[in-house]
Parts: sequence; C-alpha cells; structure tokens
Amino acid sequence: MPTGARAHLPGTVVLSAENTQDHTEDTIALDVLPLDQWHRDRGARMVPFAGYEMPIQYTGEGGGIVAEHNWTRENAGLFDVSHMGQVLLSGDGLDEAVEALLPIDLSTLKLGRQRYSLLLDEDGGVLDDLMVSRWPDHLYLVVNGATKYDDIGQLREHLPDAITLNHLADHALLALQGPKAADALARHARGGYAVSDLTFMRFGTFTLAGHEVTIARAGYTGEDGFEISLPGDAAEEIASLLCAEPEVRPIGLGARDSLRLEAGLPLYGHDLSPDISPIEAGLVFGINKRRRTEGGFFGAERILRELGEGTARRRVGLIIDGRMPAREGAIVYAGEKEVGVVTSGGFSPTLGHPIAMAYIDAAYADDGTALTCEVRGKPLSATVSPMPFVPNRYFRGS
Repeated sequence: MPTGARAHLPGTVVLSAENTQDHTEDTIALDVLPLDQWHRDRGARMVPFAGYEMPIQYTGEGGGIVAEHNWTRENAGLFDVSHMGQVLLSGDGLDEAVEALLPIDLSTLKLGRQRYSLLLDEDGGVLDDLMVSRWPDHLYLVVNGATKYDDIGQLREHLPDAITLNHLADHALLALQGPKAADALARHARGGYAVSDLTFMRFGTFTLAGHEVTIARAGYTGEDGFEISLPGDAAEEIASLLCAEPEVRPIGLGARDSLRLEAGLPLYGHDLSPDISPIEAGLVFGINKRRRTEGGFFGAERILRELGEGTARRRVGLIIDGRMPAREGAIVYAGEKEVGVVTSGGFSPTLGHPIAMAYIDAAYADDGTALTCEVRGKPLSATVSPMPFVPNRYFRGS
C-alpha cells in the first residue's frame, strides 16, 4: 500500500458527489439506526457505513449530494450521526487516568466546554480522534462509529478499575448544521439560557419536545451548527420537529463528506490511522500545550520527538486542475518522483473544482508547490493549498 494510504473499512463506501454507488465488498451484519424507517420514508438511499445502514442522500426535490451540500451551506441540514459512539467516564482520579491515555490538559477544560483530542497507541499512531466534554461529574466522549468498540476496549483495558465507563448505546446523535441552524433550533430548545447563547465548543442541557437533551455548538461541516445527544426513542419526534422548520432538510452522508473535505477536516480510516501520527496529520492543536512539554501519555516519546525534529511527511491540501477529482489512493508526484498519496478527494460544490488531502514528503509540502496526481493513468496538475479550502464559519460570539 502506498505511504499514508489505508484500505477501506469493510462494508463502507467512498462518499463523494461523483461516486455514490452502493459498495458492499464484504457481506456483514449491519446495525440499524433509531431513525432507519424515518430516513426510508423520506426517500433516503441507504448504504453500509461504519457497520450501519445509513442515508447517503435523499431522492426527490432538493435531494442529491450537491443539492444537499449547497442547502447546508445556505440554510440548515439535519444529519443523523447516531452511528458515533457516546461514552461517559466517571470515578475517582478521572482526570489523571484519562490524561495517561489522551494528550489533553483536563485542568483547562472547564464545565460546559468540549475539546478535540486523540486516542493514541503506544507508538504515537492515531487510534481515533474524538471530542471530550466536561460534565459536572463525568467526562463525555464522542468517538467515531467505525472504531467505537475498539476505542471502548482500549479504554477499558488501560483505565484503572476505579473508573466507570458507560456506553450510551441507547442514545442517538443528530447534527443540525448551517447558517440558519441556530434560528431553527432556538424555536424549540428550552433551558436556563437560550441555545443561541452557546458559542463554538460549548454545550448545555435543554429540553426539546419535552425530552432532556444535551446540545453542543459544534459539528463536522465547517459551518455553524449543533450536535444534539438525545434518547434514541425520542429521535423520530425530534428529527420530525426540526425538519418541519422551513430552513431544515434531512441531509445524507455524501454531503457531510464533501462539507468536511472543504473544511479540511480529516476522516478516520482514510486521513488518520495507526500508521499516522498527529504531528504528520497537522493536529498539534489536539495535543495541549502542557502535554507537549511534560508528555506522560501513550505515544509521547514519538510525539515529543516529532515536535522537536519535524516529520518526513505532512498532510496537505491539494487544488486539482480541471474537473476530474483525485480520489483516495491516487499517487502524487513531483516531476517523475513519487512523493505522496491522496487520502481523501472529491469535487468541491462550493468552489467548483476538485480538492483533495494527501500525505506528502515534507520537502514538497509548502503551500504553492506544483505537483501532479495520477488518476486512471492520466497526470492531473495539482497545487499544495492551505486548509480549510472554504473558510470555517463557527460561531465564536458576536
């Protein structure tokens, strides 16, 4: 396998505007989302992803990956991300125990806030990227769906017995994303303060349709938006309530993938894997300042060394000339020399041309470097570009 590439996870699909065919290389038993029938009733085309049947796009008026992508950019889209793992950790010595595994500084994570972090192996490779939130007596983690059971196993194995791990398997997770998401949600969310008072990476407890939910101002699209953790048996009522608002439509995984690519956000299993360190991936911000000096977490020896010495390769953005996208596995060249591989790629509906992420030899990773990608035996001109490709619009306060 080329440097930095990773095989597709069993039963997954490559999500893009041009490639939306069902991809079932392996016959596997698939789990069902709480909203499975709700999606089908709305014309969703369901595909295997991360062990679940999930909606990649919807049919009918307003459906299709590009239309759903553009709707989210201009209005508000509701994404079902209930395949993600939701975990509560509690117990004596919780912060110290978690800091032994994650390169996070929990002393600076205040109540009501969340932070991006990484689960690393002993060699500094990325087992998963995740979100950590400070609840009154718990830490709440959201982990990737394809890795959640491995993550839970890793946590159980390495956390001390005093720490209790509760997998919220009966919960759903919805993401309401887009510039009009706050207006639509504010009509229904009730709490001690307005949901519009939340800023990026803050959360609170609210009621929606009489159900207690946790709402965080965060997401995976580069747009302003919210993630709503709720009881699985309330998912249909709340999804229907939100989609009854004129700004909101259900949006599939295809548009979620094109949005996250434009936002320069890595996808685990493609842009991140145990073969890749967070320093190579450009995720230094996920290793908090104190931990970069003190270490004391899994993989710290490699991480601290790479922070000081640099890495042989780096994750970069690529702007591709023409209309043909360079997809995962495409080899990247500098002249005749092979210098890297594409790990995510597709056509950008917002920009009107193809974009990609790739791991490139560090000597060729500076912005503006001219390269080529080989696609179907044809060289495509590419230029190293800063990310995000489309500016993020997170709400950090007025």
